[in-house]
Amino acid sequence: MKRYIKLFALSSLLVLGACSEDFLENEPYTDKVTDNFYKTPADAFEGLVAIYDVLQREAYGTQLIVSEQASDNCFGGFGIADPARDLEWDRFLYSMDKEMNADTWKNSYLGIYRANILLENLGKVDWGTNTALKTRYEAEARFLRAHFHFQAAKMFGNIIPLDHTVTTSEFELPRQAPEVTYALIANDLKFAAENLGPENFSQQGNANFGRITKWAAEAYIARTFLFYTGAYTKTDLAGVITKDQATAYINDVVNNSGHGLVADFANLWLAASLENFVGEDNTEMVWAVRFNGSGKGNWDLHEGNRFQVNIAPRGGSIGRYATGWGGAPVNPKLVNDYDTADTRKAASFIDYVGEGLNFNAQAREQRQYTGYSWKKYCPITNAAGTAVVEANGGNFQIDNYQDYAVIRFADVLLMAAELNLTSNAALAQTDLDRVRDRAFKSTTHRVTATLPNIMEERRLELALEGLRYFDLIRQGMSAMKLAIDNNTGDSQFNVTFRTETQGWFPLPQSQVVLSNGSITQNPGWN
Repeated sequence: MKRYIKLFALSSLLVLGACSEDFLENEPYTDKVTDNFYKTPADAFEGLVAIYDVLQREAYGTQLIVSEQASDNCFGGFGIADPARDLEWDRFLYSMDKEMNADTWKNSYLGIYRANILLENLGKVDWGTNTALKTRYEAEARFLRAHFHFQAAKMFGNIIPLDHTVTTSEFELPRQAPEVTYALIANDLKFAAENLGPENFSQQGNANFGRITKWAAEAYIARTFLFYTGAYTKTDLAGVITKDQATAYINDVVNNSGHGLVADFANLWLAASLENFVGEDNTEMVWAVRFNGSGKGNWDLHEGNRFQVNIAPRGGSIGRYATGWGGAPVNPKLVNDYDTADTRKAASFIDYVGEGLNFNAQAREQRQYTGYSWKKYCPITNAAGTAVVEANGGNFQIDNYQDYAVIRFADVLLMAAELNLTSNAALAQTDLDRVRDRAFKSTTHRVTATLPNIMEERRLELALEGLRYFDLIRQGMSAMKLAIDNNTGDSQFNVTFRTETQGWFPLPQSQVVLSNGSITQNPGWN
């Protein structure tokens, strides 16, 4: 039997036109606005901005925190009286909130929808002689469409790939096999890589800082190639990109992008290096989602990073760390697996005891206190102990301003090491050495470039950046279970990964209901 799924959240079209006297005419009003709007390059730019705008919603605390809770990096956390949803992500349960993954689904399809709207209307714009601008906008829109497809596919498995806006007759479309979705993703990313210029995202004073570049597209090709070939045991990316091509793309980023590693890992993270923070337009950022604190407490604006409050210390600011909700406390096993000489350890995690912070978990009603929380992305206080965002007139819940690093150059080097491993072992070794040498500030802690060593290096370098769970999926169910299962003797930290889920998260139950029985839930979540 074919499985069908209805799409919701395909509305929310950015209203870009004014009302007309003929608003009662017999056709959809939003269609009329779309037909009339796209005339000038400025109109097209507004449509492109509307796609980018969806990226900021991803930092509300959806996939980034969920994937860390579900991995072996973190537990559920938050407060003792908070809903159990975060415990269920941690423990692979699905009973309290059947819509627990709806935000990821809705954000992904909203982004896809807005991308398709722009792509279908580029031909209506009067570009004059500036056809290169049209190509650039198409390349950026297709990259973003690929990104939103990948966000959904790596979480839910089989999804509905959409290369056009759906009509009313298409509201029950079948989920497709992975190769269909990933062929669309691969073709979109390939177009972006071949049609965007070699501008460096991190260049000081870059007026286009925050926009997609050739280098981001090439790096994203490598990321999707490694995930798809690992998760589905394939040899190429859906018949579109071979391993040799993916390797050539990532090597191009390493050799020609102008990106590099900052000298000190700690300087990448504001809470880890207040005095020497290198800023967010640094050479290591290949692509990041930008945020700012301009909202000043206005809940109708969405400029701030609403993720950060989730992982900050619960119950009030402490030391340099501003207050938050105490979500996703860090697993001590992860912290303990760092070498004592590894600078990433102190830069990545708040160690309450080691830093002399009097954190009373009971008084703060912290659930699953482990002694460690996120230093990466943690908001900070000023010299008076007040959250900087509040001192600047903002709301600590919605106006945090740190950018979310989607692709760092360190990740590029580790992907390059992995892809070059069988074809150019010396190059793979060089790429891995660059990451470890920076971490230890010496050349005396190098390890041989093998797949297990590279994967472990990814775990340590990229901890708390939303990649670990998906790295585990591509290693297979046995590896996932070995890593995630946890039984320390304290039942509040017991976790049992269920291999019958195949690593995919449960669909929002509303999708099953809307299908009138023609779609079943992902395996293991009934």
